[in-house]
Amino acid sequence: MKTQYLLLFSFLLACSPESQPEEKIERSSSIYLGLSDEELLDTVQYYTFQYFWNGAEENSGMAPERIHIDGIYPDNDAHIITTGGTGMGLIGVLGAIERGWINRSEAVARFEKMLNFLETADRFHGIWPHWLDGKTGKVKPFSPKDDGADLVESAFLIQGLLAVREYFKNGSETEQAISNRIQKLWEEMEWDWHTQGGKNVLYWHWSPNYGWDMNFALEGYNETLITYILAVASPTHSIDPAAYHEGWARSGEIKSANAGAFGYPLQLKHNGAEEMGGPLFWAHYSYLSLNPHGLRDQYADYWQENLNQTLINRAWCIENPGNFEGYGEKLWGLTASYSTDFYHAHRPGDDTGVISPTAAVSSIVYTPKESVEVIRNLYENYGEKVFGPYGFYDAMSPHHDFFPQRYLAIDQGPMVTMIENYRTGLGWRLFMNAPEIQEGLRKLNFEFEVP
Repeated sequence: MKTQYLLLFSFLLACSPESQPEEKIERSSSIYLGLSDEELLDTVQYYTFQYFWNGAEENSGMAPERIHIDGIYPDNDAHIITTGGTGMGLIGVLGAIERGWINRSEAVARFEKMLNFLETADRFHGIWPHWLDGKTGKVKPFSPKDDGADLVESAFLIQGLLAVREYFKNGSETEQAISNRIQKLWEEMEWDWHTQGGKNVLYWHWSPNYGWDMNFALEGYNETLITYILAVASPTHSIDPAAYHEGWARSGEIKSANAGAFGYPLQLKHNGAEEMGGPLFWAHYSYLSLNPHGLRDQYADYWQENLNQTLINRAWCIENPGNFEGYGEKLWGLTASYSTDFYHAHRPGDDTGVISPTAAVSSIVYTPKESVEVIRNLYENYGEKVFGPYGFYDAMSPHHDFFPQRYLAIDQGPMVTMIENYRTGLGWRLFMNAPEIQEGLRKLNFEFEVP
């Protein structure tokens, strides 16, 4: 592995016109000091991309739910893939083509493998489950009654696939075939089924064994905005826009008159976290392909909402009411990740002293200067304790001396995709140019920008 690091860094530095290898100071076999911001982002983006490339489950080509460098999997689930987590990383794979890290034919072969798997894997009214066995395509229950369709994770998957569709739609015959296969999967997704027969709200889960027993309505504000936009935009199974306004927006009750903290107002009531906002993945997951720049409706300016949520999260860590070691301007970012209690949805007001690198890294589109400060601090000052073969590990805490060498797909995907969006806008440009997405946004009376 150390040889691979050295080869990569030699490649990265050789490709930089601004600085030569001899100007770099080697900290260890895999960490270099003195990288420019662009070289640093190249490094982080490249390694994080590898989670979805070399780290992919072999049979399906999909992203494993987790990768543990120590090889210890208490639930024997190294072969379990995540539908939503895979979708979150697909724009990162497209970015790797653009950057010459893989060639187009390699990417085509990988997407064909993924589609072969997805077309035959368990689906329920066209909707995939959260987890699938990568070897068999059979559902692995996420919880006892969550053994069927997961509408939200399927939304995260198809948003990435639609970007892939747009990328290849004017390509070779083989590439156009990929786009056509994605179109068929998209058309088979029965979003309207998840209204329980026409209610004006979407429901997260349906089980072939338990039906609607989980009864989890998608009501905002959280990470699921993209689900409604896709459901309204569907060319075959669209829902009434009233479901968005009455369900997601709670008939206008989603708006907040006095939320926010540290001088940064929030326009929306974040579920269970109204004053200071939820975990930062709420500002990431729906916006990996949905361009937040200029995105507005009658309830919010979503760019401003996401920026302010990020700034509140950062300000909380700088104020550091828990007196946690390391917190400050160069180490902030609370979101859901591995934690000292296994897994925790960290946020201001529910802070265990654990920093999740994906929080600040994926926020680079909102806070580029502040996020790069965190990236550089993590990379240069913590080095191999926090940075491994697939980029930054999932969580860290100097306060608890907690540095697990473990990864989760749903945290790696936003990092690789948001870095690419920050640098080129690739994912936003592809998704926002899809004609049915534009039509869906118009049906919901959104203002939006097409990069």
